[in-house]
Amino acid sequence: MSERPAFFPMFVNLQEKQCLVVGAGSVAAAKIAGLLLYGAHVKVVSPRAVPQIRALAKAGTLVWRQRFFSSRDVNGAFLAVAATNSTKINSAVFRACTARGILCNSADDPERCNFIYPAVVRRGPLQIAISTAGQSPALAARLRRELEEQFIPEWSEWVKRLGALRHDLLDKKMSSAARTKRLKQIASPRAFHAFAQECVKKQLTLPAGKLRRR
Repeated sequence: MSERPAFFPMFVNLQEKQCLVVGAGSVAAAKIAGLLLYGAHVKVVSPRAVPQIRALAKAGTLVWRQRFFSSRDVNGAFLAVAATNSTKINSAVFRACTARGILCNSADDPERCNFIYPAVVRRGPLQIAISTAGQSPALAARLRRELEEQFIPEWSEWVKRLGALRHDLLDKKMSSAARTKRLKQIASPRAFHAFAQECVKKQLTLPAGKLRRR
């Protein structure tokens, strides 16, 4: 077995990017949900579709081409996802993308991927992506669940607050050293703990037993 390639981790802006999904079953639906969440324009190619995808197409949220895949479908796509139950079709999608320099993900087939979906913990602006490069999706899912418990929902509001504080600091006249020191202070474990205590006082949903310093 050949060694699998290492995947470069990065976050990509999909806002208004053209994304192709070949296949319209439950796996494709999960992939589509992620693309739509980040503002992509999604085109689906498949002769059949699960009710969820049919509903999205009817609402105009995505475009569904009710037919079999053609290599021309990848033209103009920023990225593509092959999510059919046919290895032959998924391979055809990957080959068409490779020939045109288009990023492609083949569901459950790391050998035919030049980008992969990580397991993601989302807390507003804070995102933590976990990948095993396809070696063990089950492990990635377990680590995601553990991190979701560790990074409680209030991290979302805290990160937004940090963004506002950082913006204010960048507007102030101060030395680079002083600014760097202050930025580290506001992002410190002590600062988060103080914020968490503030949430408790305001009777937010933070369980007292989950207050942890970071």
